[in-house]
Amino acid sequence: MRTFFLLSALLAQVALFGQNGVLRGTVTDALSNEPVGFANVLLVGTGLGTTTDIDGQYEFTGLEPGLYDIRVSFIGYEEQTEYEIQVTGSKPTIVDFALEESSAQLEEVVVKASPFKKTAESPVSLRTIGLTEIQRNPGGNRDISRVLQVLPGVTTTASFRNDLIIRGGAPNENRFFLDEVEVPTINHFSTQGASGGPVGILNVNMLREVDFYSSAFPANRGNALSSVFNFYQRDGRDDRFGGTLFISATDAGLTLEGPIGEKASFIVSARQSYLQFLFALLERPVPATYNDVSAKVKWKLDN
Repeated sequence: MRTFFLLSALLAQVALFGQNGVLRGTVTDALSNEPVGFANVLLVGTGLGTTTDIDGQYEFTGLEPGLYDIRVSFIGYEEQTEYEIQVTGSKPTIVDFALEESSAQLEEVVVKASPFKKTAESPVSLRTIGLTEIQRNPGGNRDISRVLQVLPGVTTTASFRNDLIIRGGAPNENRFFLDEVEVPTINHFSTQGASGGPVGILNVNMLREVDFYSSAFPANRGNALSSVFNFYQRDGRDDRFGGTLFISATDAGLTLEGPIGEKASFIVSARQSYLQFLFALLERPVPATYNDVSAKVKWKLDN
């Protein structure tokens, strides 16, 4: 019976990895949210490219699972590039672009892609971290606080806590925003006067990217002394229902996502620690346990 289950698991993995991936999304105007038709969409380094339709939508099919860099350009707009987008055969990968209008009239220029996202207000202090970078960080355990500890100018108080000390500032001098809404802490078991804890609250399966400001904070981010973190959650898939079961070193969880009608989508993820069961088997004192639930519903009223 055990051999049967092992063979079934191996055959399921072979079938999964044998599927080709789908990459699609929408290109819109960042100011008016109107679709940008006939924009150029290029998969950097592959020679594959396409253009958006009149509704601003593009799609790549038959892609080999892996990481891709996507570049979008159109006359009169600033060029945008998304790096290390993971494409799998299990579900479509959705990447949307909001292009900003270009105010300069240029005759001839040489454009060189940069791996860093820079703005006029914070040209060197802003670091954007994508989902793929968080997931594959060695020793990060899918915890965004652990990933941030390896960045320049960032240190922590102890190896078992997620307190972030940015350029010598106190852990409670950092500010955290989740989808533009300020949250007091991003860790379980945080103590008074500090923002850290043993494990993070934010579920990586819900995140799209993280903007980390180590200085030159935006004007609308008041009371920030050491750093500002903007966490952006991803949208649920809008083609069909799907789910992901995940297990890490300390917890296990389930993520479900799918469409709600034609104009809405949802994504919900729940985690539960299982250390209490391991410590009970080892006849050791049971540590503190935790669980969390995250959910997001996106409803598009109109264009």
